[in-house]
Amino acid sequence: MPPNLEKPTILVVDDAPENIYLLNAILHPHYQVKAATSGAQALELTAQSRPDLILLDVMMPEMNGYEVCQRLKSSNLTRQIPIIFVTALNEAVDESKGFEVGAVDYITKPVNGAVVRARVKTHLMLYDQNRALEEKVRERTEELANTQEATIIGFATLAEFRNQETGAHIMRTQNYVRLLAHTLSTHPHFSDYLNPDTVELLYKSAPLHDIGKIAIPDNILLKPARLTVSEYEIIKQHATYGLHALTRAEQALGSTKSSFLRLAKEIAYSHHEHWDGSGYPLGLTGEAIPISGRLMALADVYDALVSERVYKQAFTHEKAVHMIVNDSGRQFDPLIVEAFFVLQGMFLNINQSITDLTGSTLSTN
Repeated sequence: MPPNLEKPTILVVDDAPENIYLLNAILHPHYQVKAATSGAQALELTAQSRPDLILLDVMMPEMNGYEVCQRLKSSNLTRQIPIIFVTALNEAVDESKGFEVGAVDYITKPVNGAVVRARVKTHLMLYDQNRALEEKVRERTEELANTQEATIIGFATLAEFRNQETGAHIMRTQNYVRLLAHTLSTHPHFSDYLNPDTVELLYKSAPLHDIGKIAIPDNILLKPARLTVSEYEIIKQHATYGLHALTRAEQALGSTKSSFLRLAKEIAYSHHEHWDGSGYPLGLTGEAIPISGRLMALADVYDALVSERVYKQAFTHEKAVHMIVNDSGRQFDPLIVEAFFVLQGMFLNINQSITDLTGSTLSTN
């Protein structure tokens, strides 16, 4: 790589060519210097190849330096670039305005070469430190997200194995939930809640919906025949067990209401509530049921219907769709059922593309 490409790039913006020449002489050969003679040209050059620092004149025709600085600071791509005003305006109010619009320093003309080099060097060092810190934060955030996801999948897989189901059930249901949530995110009834961050968190949290089944005795959880009334009452407790387990995990992690387990708790506790109030554990009705639980309820039931279990054969996709539509307004939120009916072909595609451990796929015959 040519040596000059390794040097920090300084963009000098001034409508007077002699000022550009002077600053270039001061900064060369320590830096690679680019020049712009207008605010518009400065914005164009910055968009094409972001410099490491900008020396910016204030008094320029058409677009002054303050306007240029405000434009650069309003963009996510350029707001971190340090800007030093280099201007003949030497009143305190001018300097104050420069800092208000986002400059890191203010140098008055005529300039002193040693001062310019010292200021540029200092702010480049600070810029490098900030970039290094941001990279560490990004890496730490990514590491934390990966740890959270691994924790969720680990616990969820344990629950599914106890229930003699497979990791494919986890993958299918979380994809159903994301599909429904993404589609409903533009619906006026759901758009305030289903922002992109919440949709992604729903996707990651969905695998923990049955984590409470870990606490259900094997003779009930794995019973191949119909459950008795008392056995069904015991299995219903898995929603409460799930809430308690995730709450304790949250407390152990020192988490807050913004915890990644917040939606997981909500889903685990509410995905067996029914729209008409006949569900459990609280018998909630209608919109009192969290949206997360309503979405998970439909996704979980669809996958259970089209999957073979120890106590039942798999229903066809068509039969499952018919049963869910019939339960609109009883077990399920009617608006979510409407979305499901439109998306049913994509539900089928997800089911067929994510097979269980035996490699079998859903029959549509």
